[in-house]
Amino acid sequence: MLRIGIIGTGSIATAHINGYRAFPDQCEIVALADVVPGKAAATAENLGLTDAAGYDDPLRMIAEARLDLVSIATPPSTHAALSIAALDAGIHVLVEKPMAPSLEECDAMLAAQQRSGRLLSVVAQNRFREDLAALKAVVDSGLLGSIAHVRVDSAWWRGLPYYDLWWRGTWEKEGGGCTLNHAIHHIDLLLWLLGSPTEIAAMLANALHDNSEVEDISVAVFRYERGLAQLTSSVVHHGEEQEIVIQGEYARVSQPWKVVAERSDAGGFPAKGGDPERVAAIEEIIAAREPLVHVGHQGQIGDLLAAIRDGRAPVADGRDGRDAIEVVTAIYKAGIEHQLVSLPLAVDDPYYRAGHLVAHAPHLNAEQLSLAEVAA
Repeated sequence: MLRIGIIGTGSIATAHINGYRAFPDQCEIVALADVVPGKAAATAENLGLTDAAGYDDPLRMIAEARLDLVSIATPPSTHAALSIAALDAGIHVLVEKPMAPSLEECDAMLAAQQRSGRLLSVVAQNRFREDLAALKAVVDSGLLGSIAHVRVDSAWWRGLPYYDLWWRGTWEKEGGGCTLNHAIHHIDLLLWLLGSPTEIAAMLANALHDNSEVEDISVAVFRYERGLAQLTSSVVHHGEEQEIVIQGEYARVSQPWKVVAERSDAGGFPAKGGDPERVAAIEEIIAAREPLVHVGHQGQIGDLLAAIRDGRAPVADGRDGRDAIEVVTAIYKAGIEHQLVSLPLAVDDPYYRAGHLVAHAPHLNAEQLSLAEVAA
């Protein structure tokens, strides 16, 4: 029975707690920690975790609670230090996205994972969604042919009070805006589907949030070996209509689900009726898929528990988390420096280092309130 600790008891911690509770024969939550005095103990009581100890000091919990695995659900600026402390104490780590604000911190986390021999997993719960797992199966099948273009809309909407929380809306505490903290999900999915791009161009703006230093919208273009991808990262889109559209050599597929396949007529125009055989073959892949047993955070936690048991890497490991941060870093560098950025980023690149982005990012507006809590 694995002993589980949770660091950070904000809203996302509930997803972790419910995820572990889905596997009562494999693990038990024995401790929670939060830097707000009394909050961890109150959360444990409110959620019926009667046997879980509450700590006001996460490092004390790491030292005393005899943990096997810890979930870190705290602001991004704290992820590296807490993950390294846990790994060096011999504890497996599941850390919320984004992995850390800088590549230097990500690499320090990976180094701690290597020397500890423990597992490090970064939350990528959308890999454990039926619709996106289906999209991945189609891409991997080769039925689309060469990928020409991908459009990713990471479209969210947040009102002004969202940025009144003390750590949101600042480069120092949040590490960035919607590109880092919202589109990280879609960036991970793009890398999962297609791998890493070779070049990135981008523009950043704060269009509607006067109480935030960071961007509330960015648009980036990625170059792959032959094709292009475009990513819109936003917290200004009414309706939050998120979409991934993949245009291949032989067909288009998308989430929400749609499949279209064209054939050429003698003149190079779309032939009447398209390519029904290709559509049928793609739909057959979808129909033949085994449904996921657990989805979202539950799915990722289940995979991590199995990885610990089986001595294998988890589906979303620390390297995957770092790859997503590398893309975010390149977007910020491209947008701030107004230049085309090549990947991978070198360790001597100034944007690789912790603190460089904070020191050089434009303060697009100023945070006006700094509240300990905001309404859910």
